[in-house]
Amino acid sequence: MKQRLLLIDDHTLFRAGLEDLLKRRDIEVVASVASGAEGIRLATEETLDLVLLDMRMPEMNGLSVLKHIKQAKPDLPVAMLTTSSDEADLIGALQLGANGYLMKDMEPDELVVAISEIVGGKTVVAPDLAQVLASAVQGGNQEKPIEKPNPFESLTPREYEILLHLAEGQSNKVIARHLGISDGTVKLHVKAILRKLEISSRITAAVMAVEYGLKQSPPHSM
Repeated sequence: MKQRLLLIDDHTLFRAGLEDLLKRRDIEVVASVASGAEGIRLATEETLDLVLLDMRMPEMNGLSVLKHIKQAKPDLPVAMLTTSSDEADLIGALQLGANGYLMKDMEPDELVVAISEIVGGKTVVAPDLAQVLASAVQGGNQEKPIEKPNPFESLTPREYEILLHLAEGQSNKVIARHLGISDGTVKLHVKAILRKLEISSRITAAVMAVEYGLKQSPPHSM
């Protein structure tokens, strides 16, 4: 069955080009609109698999549109598709429930894969933004994080420590060297972290760390 997608972007030429690209990849574009208000209406009325949403739009910006859509349909996946690599935009979108944060200069194949993964339930952030996420974690995002149940309570202190390094974009080898343990031990810990958090990728772990305001101190004592 074709994925059904709504595109909200105020740039007419970009919308037309993206709509043509998606259709050629067997993705059904239910509607392609320039207005945030019209996008919200369609998102609430249509049966959709995903909304692709621009960040910078006149009258109503992407974050406002995202907030309205998530209030009306919390389970409808929404991915930002933008030129903005600004940390505040990225963190703001994730805190409002965005299921993806993608860049407009992504390769077409990468975009199609990301769409499929988001529809499949993953949170996807453009690889180029890994350092932005790491900066947010290291700097301790100043905005008050959304209060939610702490999903990290099940992690051991060592797993929590490794998660912090994952959120900074470090490889297993770098983590192993930093902690004085073997690559294999790090790999086992990473697998345990992903299993306990019920996620499947390192980038999703980094996203969660930012969303929940992960700090340097572990959730429980040794």
